[in-house]
Amino acid sequence: MTPTFALLPLCLIGTAALAAPALAAPTLDDAVRQRAEELTRTGLHSSIVIAVIDGKHSAVYGFGSVHAGKNAKPGADTVYQIGSVTKTMTGLLLAHAVVDGKVTLEEPVAALLPGYTMPAFDGKTISLLDLATHYSALPRLPDNFAPKDPANPYADYTEAKQRQFLAAYQLPRAPGSVFDYSNIGYAVLGTALAARAGSSYEALLQSRIAVPLGMRSTSNTPTHGMLTRLAPGHLLTGEPTPAWDLNVVAPAGGVYSSARDMIAYLQAYMFKPLRPYALAIKPQRPLAPDSETKIGLAWLLEQQQGQGYAWHSGQTGGYTSYAAFTTDGKRGVVVLTNTARTVDALGLSALLPGTPLPPLKKPQVAIELPRATLAEYVADYVLEHSPDEHFTLTVSLGKHGLEAAGTGVGSAPLFASAKDQFFFRAIEAELVFTRDAAGKVAGAVLRQGGQDVVLPRKP
Repeated sequence: MTPTFALLPLCLIGTAALAAPALAAPTLDDAVRQRAEELTRTGLHSSIVIAVIDGKHSAVYGFGSVHAGKNAKPGADTVYQIGSVTKTMTGLLLAHAVVDGKVTLEEPVAALLPGYTMPAFDGKTISLLDLATHYSALPRLPDNFAPKDPANPYADYTEAKQRQFLAAYQLPRAPGSVFDYSNIGYAVLGTALAARAGSSYEALLQSRIAVPLGMRSTSNTPTHGMLTRLAPGHLLTGEPTPAWDLNVVAPAGGVYSSARDMIAYLQAYMFKPLRPYALAIKPQRPLAPDSETKIGLAWLLEQQQGQGYAWHSGQTGGYTSYAAFTTDGKRGVVVLTNTARTVDALGLSALLPGTPLPPLKKPQVAIELPRATLAEYVADYVLEHSPDEHFTLTVSLGKHGLEAAGTGVGSAPLFASAKDQFFFRAIEAELVFTRDAAGKVAGAVLRQGGQDVVLPRKP
């Protein structure tokens, strides 16, 4: 099902920010160039755009084709959904509100949302800083997240549902104690900032970020002109999929943008940043007690090769993004693609040339197993974080084989590579089933992003 596209000529596109002579245009590391060419040539990505900022100069490199079967080169004005890179914009809106004296970082979010019932833990309330640094103790997704359409999972998640979730949710620990990435936390942050401003999230985004920086192709509600330049999204399988409508969760990942706009956005942080931009990348908290990685207002702050840099990545159903810049302001990188496959390694290697790229994995080959064997795996597999917080992976047997659905996430097909070993094509993950001494399936191990999550079978 995965299409293979003929490699199109590499295009170097000047942007409005690139008034310098062509000789000053930043070059792309050869290893990154070759990898991007390979990814698009083999169909692992439909199109990739890489923007490179080097000092005051910048350039945009495009690979692949925006539309399958057409010679439609991606460029500086091609529009992509940027996913969780949106969180950096929401964090910047918080920084603007702090600098303007409208809020403080320590202010309880409840003060901005008087119509809400906000959860607390032993009297400890959630602050704006807790939300912005993922220290709120809110889960990654709300427990009342049950999408009607897995291909557009947030479309029916409304502010009323968000309000309902917050009123009923029991925090498992005190806010401010542990980093735990939360999409719903950023949704609440965006809702709160808009409420304090007496505005919508989109209006705030435009008035505080997009318009001042001249970002004409950046919006949570794309214009007709933006949609004509939108690269259609693709699943890992190469199948087309719609861009997500994130509704109330938009502050966590709903923004669309272009390479041209993202260059302007990163440069605002890189070159003698104004107070809101400087505050947004100020280290606030560590990711863990022994971690050297810090988090600002959404931005992750790290050191590698003796170089400090800020970064964030994002992914929606058919898009992936990566944005980063060195904290000395000398180099920045944006990677945008219309395939739901991570580009973090590609982005880091473009930011810090010489950073090794991991070898490409060969496509896994599926085998057929008897339905009687597949039936052995049908069960719920549950990871208990606490009495009030758990994750359930439900494995079911459908007409076309096994399917797995996680808490608050739509179902995805499973494909066997061997007995007890399965892989997904919708996401980059594997599922390995374990058996007890009697040979009965006793649990599963979900392997994703370099981590193994053990899921015991529910009795």
